Amino acid sequence: MENWLKTCCVLCTQNCGLEALVENGKMVKVRGDKDNPRSLGYICRKGMNVMTHQYPKDRITEPLKRKGNDFIPVTWDEAAGDIAERIKSVLKSYGPRSLAYMGGAAQAGHGETAFGLQLLRSLGSQYYYSPGGQEFSGQWWVQGRVFGKQYNITGPDEHNTDMLVAWGWNGMQSHQIPRARVTLREFSNDKNRLLVVIDPRKNETAAIADIHLAVRPGTDALLIKAMISIIIREGWEKRDYINEHVTGWEKILPFFNNFDVKNALKVCELEYEEVHNLCRLMSTRQWSFHPDLGIYMGRKSVLNSYLLHILGSLCGRFCVPGGNIIPGFVMPLGFHADERKPEIWKTTATNMPPAAAGSYPPSVVPEEILSDNPERLRAMIVSACNPLRAFPDTTAYEEAFSRLDLLVVNEIVMSETARLAHYVLPCKTYFESWESTFYPYNYPEIYYHIRKPVVEPPEQCLEAAEIHTLIADKLGLIPEIPAELYEAAKGNRLAFIMKLMGWIKDNPEAAKQRPFILAKTLGRAMGSANLSAFWAILASAPKELRENAERAGFAKGPDIGERIFQTLLDNPQGVMIGRVDTEKNFKNIKTESGKIELYIPELEEELKLLNPSTEEIELKMPEGFPFILNAGRHMDYNANSLMRDQEWNRGKRACTVAISPIDAEHLGLSDGENVRVTTEAGSDTGELEVSGQVRKGTVLIPHGFGLLYGDVVYGINVNRLTKSTNRDMVGTPIHRFVPCSVERA
Repeated sequence: MENWLKTCCVLCTQNCGLEALVENGKMVKVRGDKDNPRSLGYICRKGMNVMTHQYPKDRITEPLKRKGNDFIPVTWDEAAGDIAERIKSVLKSYGPRSLAYMGGAAQAGHGETAFGLQLLRSLGSQYYYSPGGQEFSGQWWVQGRVFGKQYNITGPDEHNTDMLVAWGWNGMQSHQIPRARVTLREFSNDKNRLLVVIDPRKNETAAIADIHLAVRPGTDALLIKAMISIIIREGWEKRDYINEHVTGWEKILPFFNNFDVKNALKVCELEYEEVHNLCRLMSTRQWSFHPDLGIYMGRKSVLNSYLLHILGSLCGRFCVPGGNIIPGFVMPLGFHADERKPEIWKTTATNMPPAAAGSYPPSVVPEEILSDNPERLRAMIVSACNPLRAFPDTTAYEEAFSRLDLLVVNEIVMSETARLAHYVLPCKTYFESWESTFYPYNYPEIYYHIRKPVVEPPEQCLEAAEIHTLIADKLGLIPEIPAELYEAAKGNRLAFIMKLMGWIKDNPEAAKQRPFILAKTLGRAMGSANLSAFWAILASAPKELRENAERAGFAKGPDIGERIFQTLLDNPQGVMIGRVDTEKNFKNIKTESGKIELYIPELEEELKLLNPSTEEIELKMPEGFPFILNAGRHMDYNANSLMRDQEWNRGKRACTVAISPIDAEHLGLSDGENVRVTTEAGSDTGELEVSGQVRKGTVLIPHGFGLLYGDVVYGINVNRLTKSTNRDMVGTPIHRFVPCSVERA
């Protein structure tokens, strides 16, 4: 009988359900899992090729220590001991601001996050750099001000909306909602609903849309301000909604009165009537919007997000059925960190706040290391991410990482970042460990899965959570644990937690190291530090999660968290473990007023001064760089840097430099020839693709390429062409507006 095991895809945040055929301890085939209640068998091309990720030939299988330009194998005890001593030395000489942890937001593994953060905080540092800060710093900072918490991440109630506005989001390629292509096609084919795309190019989603506004690159903020002004001028705003649920409206209203709408739309290269028609629809339809990197990483990034929140509030679209709701989560994606409070650090060299749900933006790391400030970053633990290919300005990162006193990289492969490390520590893959993520949400249901191992790891590979625990132990952070707790962990879990809480009551300092204590006791008994953390989250479920679970059918009782946990273990395809109260979505707003707070003083001046005449001047391209590079194209052929072996793309044009036919003719270039792209940051060459899908004056290059696999580099590392200083006020890199030139190579 074939041995098909339930798991999920690990290549994007949707984590679609998979079944893996395992023969002789190895995955040999995968297929979509029809039992998964979220994806229902849906799977994309990346998921079908996930074994390319699981079985790379540059796999790390033992701890490695740098010796000169090479690496030598060492024992776990030696590695953890030496790392601990080096960390102590750095902290003693330079203080806690010299230490940072980067990770905790992998596409398929959040198990390590509590452990990495606990290690960081126990050593006195706040410098947590999450990959989420690469894309969402501006958006989450705005949401923190408007909704009260940075982790109050709103999303469209797409099943109940009758007009979905995809703003800078190409869902047919980047997914980001369950069964994205199926859902978007259903939306497009439904005569009672409208799919609207606002994007400079006619991408795959725009191709099936009812309305496509081909906005000029870099003018989204100007367009939104014009739309808000139209709605106000026409008297289409939802006055009752504003009066009941919004504060600060009167303070920002003057910035939209008498705005030069028609000239603004000329700058945006849009017709007044098409924009006016969309505004009318927004005043009458039950609509929602799905923004993405075109907004978040576009020019005027923070202002884009702010204006979208104003537009949504003006039309009464937040926290209402079919609008943009605050979903229920098992665990929020991060925590709130308000930089206006004196106890919250800013970065020493760049003065950046932790805007992305408590994490700092990776774009500033090179400057924080290369600074001459005595408290500059000197030691970093990088886990399950590859900054030298994922974050802006590879050249700056290379220089910076070479200056660190200590760089520890937890990885499954010898990545570009690992090659610069002092220690490379081998991790289990996401198919070899107990794992989960807190990304997926449905509304009003709350979905969760705990993914069990489907194949055995190499003998010396550990979960990143176990690695953090080892280092914490060597640092002397974990108190001595009584033998009775180890013994209790082998039995009933509820009895164990009672005994643990009793011990912590008598030893209150131990509470600070709870993740590590759980890892060493319950984690050892379960065979997974990650699993002990997931159990603890559910066992101590807050009141809201328990109430949501009761609405989903779980019987009320003090052991409800334990029962949810066991249900998840029994159903590896995942379970809808909760259902939010759809009538009380406004209660998720956590501002002091309890309302949507639209006035953000830090953005007042920029909002006030935004106008067509200054924008027309600012949009002029610098001399020598006539094109706009869109650095990071979503396609079926890229998965960040998770798919290093390009065999899965054999026969495909996976990494090209795409330009429009008009530009190709003007430059005298032909499809398939090599071209050189040059920016302020550097230059690289690649294969030209001439595509009618690309807007005149723009260049598209996908992300996730330029990876050194064996002795071969395939494609362009687009982050070699981006400058880390080209970023917004909270550190989001402006990857969708990079001035560049193109010429024959």
